[in-house]
Amino acid sequence: MGRGIAESGAVVKGLDDMAKPKKAPVKAKEFAFEKGDFVVYPTHGVGRVIDIEAKEIAGHKLDLFVISFEQERMMLRVPVAKAKISGLRKLSSRKIMESALVTLKGRSRVSRAMWNRRAQEYEAKINSGDPVSIAEVVRDLHRNAGQPDQSYSERQIYEAALDRLARELAAVERIDKDLATQKLNSVLQKVA
Repeated sequence: MGRGIAESGAVVKGLDDMAKPKKAPVKAKEFAFEKGDFVVYPTHGVGRVIDIEAKEIAGHKLDLFVISFEQERMMLRVPVAKAKISGLRKLSSRKIMESALVTLKGRSRVSRAMWNRRAQEYEAKINSGDPVSIAEVVRDLHRNAGQPDQSYSERQIYEAALDRLARELAAVERIDKDLATQKLNSVLQKVA
């Protein structure tokens, strides 16, 4: 009997939710991304909006940003209404990228925590999508000549962070990714 009451309570709650007025759907124009814009999705890096499409999914009409990530050969569809919550953002400004380059020039700050804990922190910084946080990872894991070699997992995280930062720098400065990587490496070499 208790089970039947819980089920009927859920149905009533569902009906109450349906009676509430619906918010107006968010339009793609209101979010300020258009076809051809470069955007940053935190867990994937820089992509390009190739379309804004309307789809009906499970009886709900959704406006979706269709984002292409060329390097991963991947397409991502992000509901316009969820774009801000998901962390989708415009490219960083030149000022923010300059701040990231200044961060690269700083002194590395490697904590004494176990590698597993540091690796999780580095991954979180990379997936945050924040160029300054990503620059901190690059700075902290960078090794110059004469320094001990990196472990395999350190190298993987370092390369992921360097690649993510280089792709955003390339998009901001409208240069090739390889040229952006060279620029980042030259900043890191000057620190040594």
